[in-house]
Amino acid sequence: MSSRLVGVGVGPGDPELVTVKGVNALRAAEVVVVPVMDTGERGRAEATVLHYVPAEKVVRVVFALNERTDRARREAAWDAAGERVAALLRDRGAVAFATIGDPNVYSTFTYLAQTVVASVPGTVVETVPGITAMQDLAARSGAVLTEGTEPLTLVPVTAGAAVLKDALAGPGTVVAYKFGRQAGEVAEALRETGRIDGAVWGSALGLPEESVRPAAELDGAPLPYLSTLIAPPRRDGGRGGKL
Repeated sequence: MSSRLVGVGVGPGDPELVTVKGVNALRAAEVVVVPVMDTGERGRAEATVLHYVPAEKVVRVVFALNERTDRARREAAWDAAGERVAALLRDRGAVAFATIGDPNVYSTFTYLAQTVVASVPGTVVETVPGITAMQDLAARSGAVLTEGTEPLTLVPVTAGAAVLKDALAGPGTVVAYKFGRQAGEVAEALRETGRIDGAVWGSALGLPEESVRPAAELDGAPLPYLSTLIAPPRRDGGRGGKL
C-alpha cells in the first residue's frame, strides 16, 4: 500500500478559521506533524492543531524556518526534517502535516513533500486547502481584494522591495507577504507609487497580539516577520464599474 502524505492548511492563526475538511483530516490522521523552529517555541500551526487533536498525536519536527543566509545549514535542516517525516510514513503509512495558511501558497509543505517523495517513492501527496492571511486580513480590515476584472498580485517581500514596487506600479490589488523586516522600504514603495491611501497591514491575525492598521501609519520600525499588506487600487468607476 502506498504511503500517504496530506498537507492540511490550518489558516493564519485563528482556530475558528480551519475548514471542516481540515479538522476532519487532522482528526483522522494517526499522527500530525507540525513544523517548529530550531529555537523550539510553539508555532502557529501547532497551537491551532492542538485545538482539535490531542497532544499525543502531534509530532514536532524542527525546520530552519528562520534561516535566510546559511544555505548549507538550511539544506541540512530540510534533509533532517524530510527524513523524520519519511520515517513516520514508513512506520505509519499515512501522515498529516499542518501548515499555516494554505499548503500550496508559499508553504513549508511544498519543500517537505518534494523531499519525502524522493525518499519514499510512491508516496501519494494530497492537500487540504486553508484560509490565507490575505483573506483573513481583508475580512478583518474591510479591504476588498478584487472587483470586476481587476487582477490580484501576491508578492513575497523576501524577494526584495523592488519586486513589490514593480507590482504596485501595475493594476489591481497588490498583496505583500513577509514584509515585516522591510517595513520601511515597503512604506517608501507605497508612497512612491501613490498606493499608501487605502492600504492596510496586519500581523498575528486571530491571535491576542493581533494588529491591523492603515499602511499610512508605517513609520519604518520593524514589524513581525509574517506581516501582511493589502494595497487596493483606486476605484472610481462606481458600483459595478469594472464588470
